[in-house]
Amino acid sequence: MKCHRYFILLYLSFTLLVGQKTFIHAGKLIDGKNDIPIEMVTIILDGKVVQTVNRGYLKPGEKDHLIDLKDYTVLPGLMDMHTHLSGQSNPKRYMEKFYMDLDEYAYRSIPYAEKTLMAGFTTVREVGGIISNSIRDAINKDYVVGPRIYSAGRSIATTGGHADPSSGLNMRFMGDPGPKDGVINGTNDARKAVRQRYKNGADLIKITATGGVLSVAKNSKNPQFTEDEIRAIVETADDYDMHVAAHAHGAEGMKRAIRAGVRSIEHGTLMDAEVMTLMKQYSTYYIPTISAGMFVAEKAKEDGYYPPIIVPKALEIGPQILKTFSKALKFGIKIAFGTDSGVSYHGDNAKEFKYMVESGMLPMDAIKSATMVSAELLGIQDELGSIETNKIADIIAVDGDPIQNMDVMQKVVFVMKEGKIYKSPN
Repeated sequence: MKCHRYFILLYLSFTLLVGQKTFIHAGKLIDGKNDIPIEMVTIILDGKVVQTVNRGYLKPGEKDHLIDLKDYTVLPGLMDMHTHLSGQSNPKRYMEKFYMDLDEYAYRSIPYAEKTLMAGFTTVREVGGIISNSIRDAINKDYVVGPRIYSAGRSIATTGGHADPSSGLNMRFMGDPGPKDGVINGTNDARKAVRQRYKNGADLIKITATGGVLSVAKNSKNPQFTEDEIRAIVETADDYDMHVAAHAHGAEGMKRAIRAGVRSIEHGTLMDAEVMTLMKQYSTYYIPTISAGMFVAEKAKEDGYYPPIIVPKALEIGPQILKTFSKALKFGIKIAFGTDSGVSYHGDNAKEFKYMVESGMLPMDAIKSATMVSAELLGIQDELGSIETNKIADIIAVDGDPIQNMDVMQKVVFVMKEGKIYKSPN
């Protein structure tokens, strides 16, 4: 049966390559822009591009191909602005750096990338990973199956900070990593680290503006960059047409990052009214990653899952993310969708929708956070983020109506990326 379905998908994708128009009959359409789903819609594709979106079920020509999704809700391909495809949470994670080579990380990331795409996420922003650029390139060359990736490569940290690759090691192994390894001290180091990432092929820059929950260090809240260091990173990144994403849990680190001009705050756990006011003033995006908070708080209760130094941080910070999201939502800051998958499990990205809605966000706004809002964050809103004329054909379908029940976002039955079908109910 699997073999039969595989050849069907190959055939369907092949028809898009030989000039035939593809007609999609959608029972309901959430297009990424309108606030109300549209019923009985025909989407006509010309290769990789949406040609028209029409009311009613139009009849295809003899040479055209029809995809029948009348029983489903059709949406734009989803976007996750915070993933880590290089790995996935497991109790042995802290030992992996001692016995895993880069090629092992790369091979292991292949099923993670495929799970992400099959969950309906056709675009992700990889914010820190040792093979993030490589898996992006492999997907772009059709070596492996996965989402479109915007990669930060290795994160930038300060000495002893969250994302310093030598933190927590025996003194004999710590060494003194520098900008090439993503560790900076001072503005000159900061500029060099950005330029190194540009040289390595990164699309954006990720910094760890405060301590972190999962780093082997006692403080998850303290600021770890000076404002001048962050400003040097942002200004240099801007020279190379890259934006900066800032991991941050504590308020002071967030304030420095926002004033220095970062595009987004990741997690934002302990943001206060001053932080939210600054985010509005500077048009900074907030990426909540509620899924990660819920996951680490739960796993911290399992004996031995995390090192002892991490457990109290996970128990404190994890549940707080949910509360902070509700406050930020009421305050009206810009919220883009992000899960921190890798901290939580890959392929479970859509659980974030449920958490967002349970915390007060309207279902349609939650969907828009993973479509048009995320596209705007990436600056690709003219190409992706909605289903409309002349946009790239990233299209998914779910079994049910997510406006009535957000659980159906975890029931993706159809996935198309750039006009190519990867998953189909037929």
